[in-house]
Amino acid sequence: MDFPITELKKEAFPARLLEIPQPPKTLYIRGQLPPSGLKILSVVGSRKYTTYGKQVVEELISGLASYPIGIVSGLALGIDSLAHQAALDAQLYTLAIPGGGIADEVLYPATHKPLAQKILTSGGGLMNEFEPTFKATNWSFPQRNRLVAGISHAVLLIEAGEKSGTLITARMAADYNRELLVVPGSIFSSQSRGTHQFLKLGATPVTCAADILDILNIDTSQTPKTITLPELTATEAKVIKTLPEPTHRDELIRALNLPISEASQLLMMMELAGHIHCDNNVYRSNI
Repeated sequence: MDFPITELKKEAFPARLLEIPQPPKTLYIRGQLPPSGLKILSVVGSRKYTTYGKQVVEELISGLASYPIGIVSGLALGIDSLAHQAALDAQLYTLAIPGGGIADEVLYPATHKPLAQKILTSGGGLMNEFEPTFKATNWSFPQRNRLVAGISHAVLLIEAGEKSGTLITARMAADYNRELLVVPGSIFSSQSRGTHQFLKLGATPVTCAADILDILNIDTSQTPKTITLPELTATEAKVIKTLPEPTHRDELIRALNLPISEASQLLMMMELAGHIHCDNNVYRSNI
C-alpha cells in the first residue's frame, strides 16, 4: 500500500512543536498525525540495549494498551524500534521521527523499512522536517531529537550509556518543560550510567505502567476492556493463569501437563488470537 508524503500547512503542525525554542519551519508526514486527545509518550534509549531493556519496553508499553496514549520514537536501532513494535503489539498509535527523510529510498536504517510500513498500515505515521529524500547525517539526529522531545507530554528514558546520544533528547525534554521519566537499571550495567545521571538530577523514576498513567493524568477508573477468562476455554484459561510473568516455552508446556503436540497447537492458536505472544521462546500474556 502506498502512503504519499504531504507537506503540512503551519496550522496543521502538532501544537506542542510550536512551543519549543526552535520550532520546525516545515514538516512532512506520511500516514496519520497523532489524533487529538492522545497523550504523547516519547520513548528513547540505547541502540545497544540489554535483555532487561527489551523486557522493560515490552512490559511498560503493553501496560498502556487501551489508554489514550500515543508512542513516539525515532525508528532507530535498539530501544526506538522496540518501542514502535511494542506499540503496534498493544494496538497503540505510534509515530516515527527518523533521522533523515521519510521517503522509502532514504529511510534510516534501511533495515527498518518493513517496520515503517507496519507503522503506516496500522494507522500511525512517519514525520520529519527534512526534505523527504534527505539522507541522514551526523548532525541530523540531534536536530531530529528536539522534535521527539517537543511533541511529547513526557519522555521515557530506557537505558543509555554515559555518552549516549539519547541523553540529548532527555536534556531537551527537561529544557522544554516536559516530564522526564527514567527507568532505573542495574548498577552494574554500563547502559544504566546515563539514565542514573538523570535520576540523580531529579527525573521521575518509573517502575510500572501505572506510574506513566499517573504522571500523564490519565483516568484509570475505567479499566480498559480486556479478554476475560470466562471467554476462554478451560485449557486456554489455564495457560493465562500459568503466565503471571514471562515463562519459557519448555517450562510452560511442563506446567500445562499436556502432550507436546497438543500444547504446541494450543499455544499457536492462542498467539494467533492475540491472547499471548512469544519472543525468543518466552511467552507473555496479553490479557
